[in-house]
Amino acid sequence: MTIGRYIRCWRGLVGFAFVFGTQGQESIDLGPLFQEYHLTLASGTRMEALGPLVSYEARGLERDWSVTPLLSHHLDPATDSEEWDFAYPILTYDRFGSQYRFQVAQLLSFAGGENLASNAVKRFTLFPLYFQQRATDPALNYTAFFPVYGHLKNRLFRDEIDFLLWPLYVKTKRRTASSPSAEPDALAPAYRRLREGKGDITTDNYLYPIFHLRHGDELRGWQSWPLAGWEQKGITYRTNSLDELELIGGHRKLFLVWPLFFQNELDIGTSNPRREFVSFPLYSGLRSPNRDSSTYLWPLFTATNDRENHYREFDFLGPLFVMARGPGKTANRVWPLFSQAKKGGLESVFYLWPVYRYNRAQAPPLDRRRTRICFFLYDDIVEEDIETHRSLRRTDLFPLFTARRDREGNERLQILALLEPFLPASKSIERNYSTVWSLWRSEKNARTRASSQSLLWNLYRHDTAPGLRKSSLLFGLFQYQSTPEGKRLRLFYVPLGKTKPPPAARSQP
Repeated sequence: MTIGRYIRCWRGLVGFAFVFGTQGQESIDLGPLFQEYHLTLASGTRMEALGPLVSYEARGLERDWSVTPLLSHHLDPATDSEEWDFAYPILTYDRFGSQYRFQVAQLLSFAGGENLASNAVKRFTLFPLYFQQRATDPALNYTAFFPVYGHLKNRLFRDEIDFLLWPLYVKTKRRTASSPSAEPDALAPAYRRLREGKGDITTDNYLYPIFHLRHGDELRGWQSWPLAGWEQKGITYRTNSLDELELIGGHRKLFLVWPLFFQNELDIGTSNPRREFVSFPLYSGLRSPNRDSSTYLWPLFTATNDRENHYREFDFLGPLFVMARGPGKTANRVWPLFSQAKKGGLESVFYLWPVYRYNRAQAPPLDRRRTRICFFLYDDIVEEDIETHRSLRRTDLFPLFTARRDREGNERLQILALLEPFLPASKSIERNYSTVWSLWRSEKNARTRASSQSLLWNLYRHDTAPGLRKSSLLFGLFQYQSTPEGKRLRLFYVPLGKTKPPPAARSQP
């Protein structure tokens, strides 16, 4: 029997027990013992029982139920997806189509499903000790038992990893994007290298990270850290999102007694080759057609001339004192007292960091503004489409409230909010925990003009919509409802009569 059936049985028992108070009604208003109501911000219904502990919600094809805070389930047949949370985030199960993942405290996990090549894949991880993958294509199989021996594919930010008695020996491989379908004659050698897998970069580490040898993709180099290291790479190409080849500049890098001496040549073969020289902490310099920068007695003084973005900048004691002037950037900073900076579509301000911080990013048509006080104590975010003037806003004041308004104008306010300011995008937090501490909930639908307010898990609840006004208080001891058909009042579950609408209202079709 599903949780939905359990709640419906509970609804029937409660309705039978209070038959005199619920006779003729479409729903039961006995909050916080049991409450059934129509959703305000979506089309559907929700039932809540035993205060915040048990709930069931239906929105179109979507179904949600929870036994807060132990267990919850979300099902969406339209996207063929579902989520299970057991004492979130201790145990979770997520499925999207054939893809699934079950994890325990992010340490033990089972995952699998079909990949883009229609290969069935199953993964098992006991982080960080054991990694295993099995697939219908044997080339995708791997096993790793850390730190003894292992072979991994597409894990830990690398395409391939081999290790033996880590850190004694570790080999990593990073691949260039696959070869495009087109093949212009002028770039045929570059396409051929991609197709033959010669675009891979392989690093052999010995006593990681002290010694390594690197080769591939027109690259070769070595390192004996921290004594010395050298690397050289020629001009190469890679595929972009448009299935086209784009040029990647070459480089020559050298360091001695890290971090005391560096000499690098970067982006060789591009329109903006760069030369870097570091003799730490006495001097470091950058020279390129677009930008020059020099640092003396780091972090004492840095001077930058950015010809590409048209500004000059002077830094004293690293980031503590900054002054920039020019069409491309203006900045004044005396950390932590104040800072004001503008560069392109970006703007940042702070006073008594981190007491007050303001950031703005303009990338037409989006204009995003964020104001924070003491990190997450107060956080206000506004995102506006400057063409349509539609905007969304979210405001959090930890731990007092969280409020949000979406681009359709729908509004929601919740008092208290203990985790929502830290994890604002987490549906699992909202589903498993928010109902426990949300002493007050208020919602308003801009399109339908419906609104609702709930205090202390529906101990008091008030719903309004065009032509409807409904209130209940103290486990339903007081109930009032007003509709075009008339008004209804109940005290202690006993109807006190029903008024009829005036004749003019009854005569309307």
